[in-house]
Amino acid sequence: MKIAITGKGGVGKTFISATISRLFEKDNYNVVAVDADPDMNLACALGIDEEIIPLSKMDDLIEERTGAKVGEYGSVFKINPMVSDIVEKYGYKVNDANINLIVMGTIEKGGGGCVCPASVLLRRLLRHLILKTDEVVILDMEAGIEHLGRKTTENVDLMIVVVEPSKKSLLTANRIKKLAKDIGVSNLYCIVNKIKNNEEKKQFEKIFNEQVNIPILGYIPYSNEVSKCDLQGAPLNLNSEVGKDIKKIYDKIKKIKNNNTEE
Repeated sequence: MKIAITGKGGVGKTFISATISRLFEKDNYNVVAVDADPDMNLACALGIDEEIIPLSKMDDLIEERTGAKVGEYGSVFKINPMVSDIVEKYGYKVNDANINLIVMGTIEKGGGGCVCPASVLLRRLLRHLILKTDEVVILDMEAGIEHLGRKTTENVDLMIVVVEPSKKSLLTANRIKKLAKDIGVSNLYCIVNKIKNNEEKKQFEKIFNEQVNIPILGYIPYSNEVSKCDLQGAPLNLNSEVGKDIKKIYDKIKKIKNNNTEE
């Protein structure tokens, strides 16, 4: 199953991506967790405290696979570089678990010369992960909607929009809904994060259904524990109350996965 997790910046995409990856791994799935956000924090959410070099900074790899040096203007390069071994060779094994972390990195712009080879390699890898691999792939996408405009996430099995109780979050969710439809993503769902109480939940649900109307997989309460984990760079305790709430959402995701398999 290939899952893209998206939404406005700051809504909690990364901690949700990390937790869902760990739940799949706990159920004995092989997982590829992809940090596709230029603000690279998925490693931290998975409990990794060492620096990981993103693929976009691996100049030797980019040159080897595309035939062009990074920053060399006007180079001729391969548009279909080999990427099938990148997860195995360059993925970070998370605590010896069945999770391989791939940090994509960002493509520098302006004054950096030709960046096409790096961009081609990253997009080719994403396409390979979505279409050609058997593992569960969790994509922690960049904030906003740019990746949808570039069709980076077409052909995913499930797209999850993470929202919080704010007007800006609703506006982003609506834009994502429209663009997801444009590129043919049919399984679009929502997770609502940072809900403070039942009254806020009821108010938000009413407004969300009126203005956005995407099926809601579940609600995650605002949690000091999540903030503490974020500060310490530690993964969420799966047995905590918030962990149990995400487990309920995960069970729904697995049900969608099983239904898709049967079809």
